[in-house]
Amino acid sequence: MKRLRSNSNILMLIAAILAFVPVFMVGYFLDGFVRGREGALIQRSINGLTEDVQASIYEGIDVINAAVADSNSVCTPNFLNTLRLKMQMGLYVRQVAVESVQGVPYCDAVGGMVPYEVVSDELSIPGRSATLAAVLMPGADVPMFRVTQMIDRNRRMQAFVNFSQIITAGRLPSEIRAASMLRISFTDDTELVSIGDPSTFTASSSEGEYLIANAFAGDVPVRIEVALPFETARAGYADIYLVLILAACLLSGTVLFIFLQLARNANLPDFDLEHAIMQGAICPYYQPVIDLSTGRVSGCEVLARWQKTSGKTISPGAFIEYAEVTGLAIPMTIRLMETVAHELGDLCLSNPELKISINLFEGHFRDGAIVEDVQAIFGGSGISYRQLVFEITERFPLENDEQTISVINGLHALGCRLALDDVGTGHSNLSFVQTLGVDIIKIDRIFVSAVTDKTEAAPVLDGLIAMAQNLGADVVAEGVETEEQAMYLRAKGVRNVQGFLFAEALPVEKYVRIVGALNQFGENSANESRKAA
Repeated sequence: MKRLRSNSNILMLIAAILAFVPVFMVGYFLDGFVRGREGALIQRSINGLTEDVQASIYEGIDVINAAVADSNSVCTPNFLNTLRLKMQMGLYVRQVAVESVQGVPYCDAVGGMVPYEVVSDELSIPGRSATLAAVLMPGADVPMFRVTQMIDRNRRMQAFVNFSQIITAGRLPSEIRAASMLRISFTDDTELVSIGDPSTFTASSSEGEYLIANAFAGDVPVRIEVALPFETARAGYADIYLVLILAACLLSGTVLFIFLQLARNANLPDFDLEHAIMQGAICPYYQPVIDLSTGRVSGCEVLARWQKTSGKTISPGAFIEYAEVTGLAIPMTIRLMETVAHELGDLCLSNPELKISINLFEGHFRDGAIVEDVQAIFGGSGISYRQLVFEITERFPLENDEQTISVINGLHALGCRLALDDVGTGHSNLSFVQTLGVDIIKIDRIFVSAVTDKTEAAPVLDGLIAMAQNLGADVVAEGVETEEQAMYLRAKGVRNVQGFLFAEALPVEKYVRIVGALNQFGENSANESRKAA
């Protein structure tokens, strides 16, 4: 018997997935909304900062140009008064000085020019004659801009621009105050200001984790970059997330409830299996096992079928797993055995070599009552204990414990035989062959299907056959569908096979007829052979 998912299980899986799609989609779309909205706000804030940086540098250039235009000569009282007035009217310029190209100071607007350190290269400003550099004053943490404008071949004016107030906590836009990294630099990568850890600001590490924004200060060679953790941005929308996720959960619950109701209304197997067992709607079908050496029917495997009142027949794949999980496999097996004893009693009396294979499940070995059930059902029937084969179907792992050993020993004591089903797949435990005395190994159809008309050797199949023969166990091959497979198995010494090549699972009337036809023909052929000899 194969481990197949029932139709209802598949439907419930689809229902569960569809039901929770709204929950997943809420998070997905909300994340996208937050990224788009907050990303735009951060970019707008950065654009504002770059505009301030550009304005601060332009202010330095304007102060220099205004002082030169209003005075016929530099360093005169009128010149210095003009400088001071322009500086008072502005926001950023803190000092203006005149010096020779060799660096000899002539005058300054404030008085007492403070020594400073140049910390960058001199950069040109496109479209303007002024140049730009960064300088660091003693005791300062943040550099200043130095705007330099040549007056003539021998003299130059320098405006010292303080832009640090642009990034003070009070002036930073609210959208980026929680940023984990803010960096201001020249376009040649000279770093001017860095807040946070710039090492986290890489394309690979930042993708998805951060909201990234950067901008250039117009035609001024200055760049500002910001990285804001996405979790920080999303925290501001916690209330919206909560409300929408609760609404999505409500919708998901409604969808799941509707699917459950549809499933119940469809009368799927899961919901009325117990009633079907009680009403005898689970009936046995018999798949013939053929002896390849004689052509006779050597037995059958009992397979459950659900006969619906509509006339539809449901295969075991739709309900066996559910029956085992819920414990309904035990009463279902008892009803099947009672029906088998009634339907095949006379046939087994007239054909004492027939073997009837019945599937047991893990629950039968935990329950332990199967031995008494077999005695009660078959003790007075036409089917002898030695004609019974119980297949260990390990849909779930079977424990090699005292209870399991007790059941197997009890069945052996009656004269029944034990088969290990689906060897090579699932949880089949080959140790049972030696330790618990399993008599028959059933080879799964997946290994038989590997044989084609061009097959000379099938290593796995051959290995399983050889292993069974070496262990002294009989072999039954399942899923034989072609003559090539039958001939290959016969050549390997396998006598008993079952599969669609010979017959599918049959109702009792057809099974009795096929036994009568094949076994009578086989017996006549044997008699003729003996007479000829």
